[in-house]
Amino acid sequence: MAKILVIASNYGLWAEELQAPWDALRAAGHELTLATFLGKTPLPFKLSMDPEFIDPMLKIPMNPPELLSRIDEILDRGEWSDTIKISDAKMADYDHLVLVGGPGAAVDIAGNMFVHQLILDAYKSGKIIGALCYAVAALVFARDPDTGQKSVIHGKTVTAHPHAWDFDVDVVYDVVRSSADNPDMKLRTSGFLFPLQHITEDAVGPEGQVISDETANRNKPCVAWDAPFVTALSVESSKAFGDKLVEVLAA
Repeated sequence: MAKILVIASNYGLWAEELQAPWDALRAAGHELTLATFLGKTPLPFKLSMDPEFIDPMLKIPMNPPELLSRIDEILDRGEWSDTIKISDAKMADYDHLVLVGGPGAAVDIAGNMFVHQLILDAYKSGKIIGALCYAVAALVFARDPDTGQKSVIHGKTVTAHPHAWDFDVDVVYDVVRSSADNPDMKLRTSGFLFPLQHITEDAVGPEGQVISDETANRNKPCVAWDAPFVTALSVESSKAFGDKLVEVLAA
């Protein structure tokens, strides 16, 4: 089984976006190492743990009780507590790389130069790279010096969170279970930090394709596989993302 480096945000993880691939990969027998910017437990964005949250686009409750119970179990057991700093991770120590999303991914993953180097190292050595939701932005900004600094996803087919789904209200980066050692970020932005769909379209260029399916839902998830990249749209595709990673790694 493979050794997989999993990168998550310290500033607003969407809980299911880590839980679903985490559980799928572990059930398949893979060894996972979790890395974050601060080297601290990635705490879930409060809305991702709110049983009353209705997705404004899909118009359905997004956090069923059984999902929240599983995430509480993970946090209670400390499954995400044995975490290293992204800056300390070396891709040579791992077989593959997975990045997960949430609003915080735009803050401490997308533009993180250490993440970009991990992606480039994985890409150059033929390792599988998975990215979910706003973590796809890290692929956009990971540039290959051997191709004139084009994105590593240039010419590829990938997903991107639809611009039509981007929030136009303020995003407050509140998390659950904050503490003095692992606090809220105390940040407010006007919507998300950037329109992922548009910058991804620029990154893949005219020979690539960006799938931003506004009709995606739990019954019709949106996942793309274009070696070495597995990408998925947003929270509704989290489980399908995990399943596709397991399938690709088994091939």
